[in-house]
Amino acid sequence: MISLFPLPRFGGKRRFDQLSEQEILALAISAEEEDGRIYALYAQKLQDAYPASAAVFIGMAEEENRHRHRLIELYRKRFGELILPIRREHVADFYSRKPVWLVENLGLERIREEAQAMERQAHAFYVAAAGRTADAETRKLLGDLAAAEAGHVRKAGDLEARHLDDDTRGEEDSAARRQFILTWVQPGLAGLMDGSVSTLA
Repeated sequence: MISLFPLPRFGGKRRFDQLSEQEILALAISAEEEDGRIYALYAQKLQDAYPASAAVFIGMAEEENRHRHRLIELYRKRFGELILPIRREHVADFYSRKPVWLVENLGLERIREEAQAMERQAHAFYVAAAGRTADAETRKLLGDLAAAEAGHVRKAGDLEARHLDDDTRGEEDSAARRQFILTWVQPGLAGLMDGSVSTLA
């Protein structure tokens, strides 16, 4: 069977199809918490240079936090106060997130692309999780969250429309290109020139 979340398998990890409903809910809670934290860190990173894009990510972080609260409420109702400490890295065939430091250093457009990939992966997770759940209330919530994640691309578009008009986005994109040149291209060219001078010497 082809895994929905293809990752290398390591000893000691559970597969997604081996998780109980309690473990699936706990995993969803930790995943929403991590995604919300990632969006908040993106917003913090972008705040000074790209405040309009930062506002978009603040809105996305708030949305993830609302999802987390809905999941926690249902988890408490079904399984009590103690939430199992299960995270993405505990599941062998579950999707992972790229380190924030790796993405944020690649610039504004790369951050936007990563956010879109995050929403697609979250949608796929909730679809798979709902399909493995027998409890009607849990299945409904997971299905609702799958629909919400699918709608997040549209939601992000709505947030961008609110905070990023064409002129503002053009200004931020131009600033991002200038920053990329200053951060990566010019130092690289300077290094090549230094190497050429050393060779000639």
